[in-house]
Amino acid sequence: MARKYCEENERIKRKYLAYLKQAKGQDQKSLDKVAAALVQFELSTNFKPFKNFHIDQAGKFKNYLEKQRHPKTGKKLSYATTDATLRVVKAFFHWLAGQSGYKSRISYADVEYFNNNRKHARIAHAQRDVVFPTMEQALHAFQAMPDRAIFEKRDKAIFAFFMLTGSRDGAVASLKLKHINLFDGCVYMDARDVNTKNSKTFLTYFFPVDATYLECFTEWVENLRKDLLFGDADALFPKAERRLVNGQFVFDRLSRENYANASAIRDIVRGAFTSVQLPPYTPHLFRKTLAMHGDKVCSTLEQMKAWSMNLGHENLVTTVSAYMPVNQQRQGELIKGLSVGACPQGYRV
Repeated sequence: MARKYCEENERIKRKYLAYLKQAKGQDQKSLDKVAAALVQFELSTNFKPFKNFHIDQAGKFKNYLEKQRHPKTGKKLSYATTDATLRVVKAFFHWLAGQSGYKSRISYADVEYFNNNRKHARIAHAQRDVVFPTMEQALHAFQAMPDRAIFEKRDKAIFAFFMLTGSRDGAVASLKLKHINLFDGCVYMDARDVNTKNSKTFLTYFFPVDATYLECFTEWVENLRKDLLFGDADALFPKAERRLVNGQFVFDRLSRENYANASAIRDIVRGAFTSVQLPPYTPHLFRKTLAMHGDKVCSTLEQMKAWSMNLGHENLVTTVSAYMPVNQQRQGELIKGLSVGACPQGYRV
């Protein structure tokens, strides 16, 4: 059954999405979220033209979101999801209020009615403790991974690479062999080929973690080049090749192509943890693991800055604020444990 729509709305939405892409530089994933949020608003108004907007529609939209359920869990939408959806739709109408044909119908004051109430907004933006794997847990899960079959070797090398670099899963899924430099111990995140965040190009050196990670990854790269005769343009972590054998499709050997997305790679990491009765940690959480490890091994601000750059951050503040959580209990322990002159010299400002 075809989804209901308003042709007039579709045209202006296409114009807005083009504006976000061309003028604001947003990627396709962000554009998809905007498009989905606008459809939610249209559903709440039964697809009335945006030109017929009235402030009552903003209130009805909030009520609509409160009644929605997550498609997978069946639970009510989180405060964070609702708040993000309201902000996306508000931004659209703020832009719309300045467009020809809409200026006389939508005022900037009207757009403010999309604001979330203060209580729900505070809940949505409240910082919460995020559980991530310790260095010991990660090593335990890694060592328990099998490595006999070629796919097992690949999966274990993927885990090792995350611990060596803290890379984002989207980037890892798109890496080629040409991006790896084993001699200097680094990976070149070239945005021309690699799906990096905000299309940023940077160099990441292998972090000083347990030597077994580097041994595993090195063996994998050499296996690809020497045994499987992979070249620079081939995938670092290739997907399985589909081929027809005796009238049936089988996936029994590696292709030379990258995964289309990071979904399978995330499943590999989650499975490694759950197989040893640990929570299904995702690859992204390794960035917190490594950030906290860096805080332990770095003794100067210069070293910590280099550690932050290795994670792809231009600003050390980004690493500290996003990947080095300090809960209230730990906050108290740290403050109580300090004495005058206890801070390392390198951290004084």
